[in-house]
Amino acid sequence: MYSISRRHRHSQRELDQILECPNVELINVNNKTSKYLYPHYALLWIVPLAFLTLFYFYPLATILGKSFVDLSSLAQLLEIVRQPYVTKTLWFTIWQATLSTILTLAIGLPGAYILAHYNFWGKSILRAITAIPFVLPTVVVAASFTSTLGPNGWMNRTLMTWLNLETAPIVLNHTLWAILIAHVFYNTTIILRLVGDYWTLMDPKMVQAARCLGATRLRAFLGITLPLLTPAIVSAALLVFIFDFTSFGVILILGGPMFSTLEVAIYRQTINFFDLEMAAWLSVIQLICTLGLTVLYARLSRKIHRPLKTNRLRSIRRQQHNWKTRMSVGILITILIIVLVMPLATLAFSSVYKFEPDRGERENVSTGFTLSYYRELFVNRRNSIFFVTPIETIMFSLRNAVITTISALAIGLPATWVLTRKTRLTQLLEPILMLPLGTSAVTLGLGLLLVFSRTPFNMRTSSLLVPLAHTLVAFPFVIRSLLPSWTIINPQIRKAAAMLGANPIQVWREIDLPIIGRAILVAGAFAFTISIGEFGATILLSRPEFTTVPMAIYRYLSLPGALNYGQAMALSTILMIFCGISIFCIEAIRPNAISEF
Repeated sequence: MYSISRRHRHSQRELDQILECPNVELINVNNKTSKYLYPHYALLWIVPLAFLTLFYFYPLATILGKSFVDLSSLAQLLEIVRQPYVTKTLWFTIWQATLSTILTLAIGLPGAYILAHYNFWGKSILRAITAIPFVLPTVVVAASFTSTLGPNGWMNRTLMTWLNLETAPIVLNHTLWAILIAHVFYNTTIILRLVGDYWTLMDPKMVQAARCLGATRLRAFLGITLPLLTPAIVSAALLVFIFDFTSFGVILILGGPMFSTLEVAIYRQTINFFDLEMAAWLSVIQLICTLGLTVLYARLSRKIHRPLKTNRLRSIRRQQHNWKTRMSVGILITILIIVLVMPLATLAFSSVYKFEPDRGERENVSTGFTLSYYRELFVNRRNSIFFVTPIETIMFSLRNAVITTISALAIGLPATWVLTRKTRLTQLLEPILMLPLGTSAVTLGLGLLLVFSRTPFNMRTSSLLVPLAHTLVAFPFVIRSLLPSWTIINPQIRKAAAMLGANPIQVWREIDLPIIGRAILVAGAFAFTISIGEFGATILLSRPEFTTVPMAIYRYLSLPGALNYGQAMALSTILMIFCGISIFCIEAIRPNAISEF
């Protein structure tokens, strides 16, 4: 602040008096200073809107154009929706997303309460580890559950050994329960973070006052805590529902041919049946559903970012005083570890333990701990001309991640900065910027495939098409990571700096940047991690010479044999380590603000 006040030697006491009176308007600030601080701020919309127009709206318009080819297309859409295949797929998509959301809330809400109200040893580590599933690729999530509960998973093998059984007693592969459990594993961290952070910042004095007036714990919770928590719970549940509704890798691998959501149906119609028209129609149906949910989520999320009357964190985080509380907290922590941590441990264990002989292995058969699966990643046993070593695959994925991070931040920073200004324009454009969040990755990939496989934008052979799709996927996450920290900045500070002679660049460098610096790092880490594990759009856009790590894992899982399965586990473990490092870095630098992710 000293560098700002060089021109005008106002005392620090005068500046403090300005900042301590937020309800008093600064003289000539509301109009002149605001224009000085935000010169031509509308110009900052050019970059994000131009990017979305070319890489989002234009591909979606192409999908719509391929569907609505004549005036009878609306009637044709109704006919397609009435088809048994489409009706069954749409119903199952809604049904499994609803069940998954309910189960996620049942696991996440008690966990959010524990993390918000109690201190215990290893809390920060548990918080970081439970966030890893959310940033894992869906193909790795499916691989972790295959290694845990699959026919050859360690749980079935253990029970078969102990009970002397010939067949696996737990049959969850290609069942609805496998899908639901995987979705709970994948999305519980949203409830833990969004609801838990909001719960942490709530002032406990209101509940304490109600208890002093004779209210029971249940009545105080239903009358005070629950109404205050409702916006966060509804917003988190809606976000979980959107992710479950657009789930792809979990349904494709764990559901098998028995189950199909709209996302999987679009992929199968495109890749397996080459019916781009039907794929386009299914994309339209999905867009109608997801875009409405996204607009609703954008409106609800504004409520949880409004300032709360908060108390210091230490005053509401307490130790477990009696054995009942310790037992309850211990049981809930154990459930979180079993649901969210154990699949990660079994994934790593399956990559270094050999359960059965490899395909064609007759002599010197051995089982036990081994690193052969990691060594086999570098062996081209089929002499395929499309063979890519793990180092090349990882380097290509890292290259995509770097491009995605730079692009997402370059587009997301100016967009978020303008969103902090509460105007009618920003209220209108905020849901538009969030539209990619509610659009499935497969739909994005299909649109980009239709547009950039022909002139004048023929980029089908370009390696930049994949990171462009990743940027679309990561862009909303960047905004949602930056917006909470940027919103809490007191605008009076900027106005006071302008009165002391600071230009807009100085205001941004001296005030905004120190406050949102960690949020920028968090947003960049999220964009990097999302790109590393993106699977839905990549499976439609990637080429054999441009293989990413999730694509290589999916290829190994699709092939029979213990060796291919072990290689999938090994590559999944490597990717899990990358994601784990990213999430621990995010936890280390994450600002103390309410955030979805």
